[in-house]
Amino acid sequence: MELKKRENSSVELTLTLTADRIEEAYKKAMNNYAKKITIKGFRPGKAPISVIERKYGAEIREESTFKLMEENLEASYKELDKKQQPLPYSTPVLQNEDTLLPFKPDTDITYSVVYDVLPEFTLPEHTGLEIAAHQVKVTDDEVNREIEAIRQQNAMVLAKDGEIADGDIVTLDYVELLEDGSEKEDTKRDDFTFTVGSSYNFYKLDKDLIGLKKGDERVIEKTYGDDSGMGTDYLGRTVKIKVVIKEVKYRDVPELSDEFAQDVKEEYKTLDDMKNATRAHLEEHAEEDNRLSKLDALIKNISDRTEISLPESMINAQLEDDWRQMVNRFGMKEEDVEKLLSANGGGKTEFLASRRNGVIASLKGQLIIEKIKEEQNYQPNEDEINAEIKKYGEDVTSEHPNYEVIKMYAEDDIKYRKAQDYLLSNNTFTELKEEPVADNESGNHESGENTNSASENNAQ
Repeated sequence: MELKKRENSSVELTLTLTADRIEEAYKKAMNNYAKKITIKGFRPGKAPISVIERKYGAEIREESTFKLMEENLEASYKELDKKQQPLPYSTPVLQNEDTLLPFKPDTDITYSVVYDVLPEFTLPEHTGLEIAAHQVKVTDDEVNREIEAIRQQNAMVLAKDGEIADGDIVTLDYVELLEDGSEKEDTKRDDFTFTVGSSYNFYKLDKDLIGLKKGDERVIEKTYGDDSGMGTDYLGRTVKIKVVIKEVKYRDVPELSDEFAQDVKEEYKTLDDMKNATRAHLEEHAEEDNRLSKLDALIKNISDRTEISLPESMINAQLEDDWRQMVNRFGMKEEDVEKLLSANGGGKTEFLASRRNGVIASLKGQLIIEKIKEEQNYQPNEDEINAEIKKYGEDVTSEHPNYEVIKMYAEDDIKYRKAQDYLLSNNTFTELKEEPVADNESGNHESGENTNSASENNAQ
């Protein structure tokens, strides 16, 4: 067995199969075929081995040898260190297959496969640093926005007899009309409900409905320009849409008062109680946000000074996982999501391209944390593990069918968090002041990736 390092965190594993093993596998395969193969002039399973070999020997030798090569490869992985084994999403590729064929009798075979492994790298100095990071502070405006959101959540939805206004909830039937006034059947939709002003309707009818009432029927004529957000099939077109208003409702938002606060939670006696509890809740979230902000800034600093050669299979696996998660959020078939994105100027290819840099940064961050875990050699005790397991559910005991797997994940979560805490406690952080943004500059700020993300398992 010989293992050579290659570029981009890949290796080439070279193995040799001796002739005696190959011939043994070939004879076994030949005997198995002899029991079931049918050859003209002989009863099933009664053809002589010599006849079968003349007719099918080359194919049987090829099949049995490739099978033996695969079995030998799988067995060889077990002899390698975990870091030298193929990544779960990297398929070993046989090299120079054409030079191996045809397989010759009584001949050793040396073959090689190439596959991706975890990147090897050396951490630069990662303690004693001074890092500037964005810090969140809870303001009165944020508290007020949260209180307003609570008001909206507690609003009652009531039937409305009057005219449709912005923010009303409308249920309608709609259909696009052809030039002769007939209905285009494949565009018909009955009992479609949305909030006016949300633009959550295909034809962007929000403003066109204002002033209509329940029971009204109207043909709306719309021309879609470049700023309409419509797909290319509609840009520059004028279409007619017939709408029938089936129902109109409005949201009755409660007034801010002590009584409202008491309705939200029994422990609130006054509106101030609710505001104070809301602030405490926001500050708790801000504390976690600030922790992650510090980690992001620190990991980016370390990553910028670390040479990590990510294998393409690792990047692609995480990109595909991000795509699947995005499709699941839509709750639609993958092909329908692609059509929807394509209609708005993008598709899967564009989505993956837009995510690539972020995925690379995230994976590097995870590998850095994994490296610290390895160097610090954390050993969680039973109390820590049991406390972590409880987060998976009170019913998770040693009797649970997946207990060992859950325990493994719990231990890894503890180690991951300890590595993060190690970085936070061994470095100094200052508040990053916001720079004034010029009129011709974008107001968007790129933040570091959260290193403890859904792609964490890809780095393990």
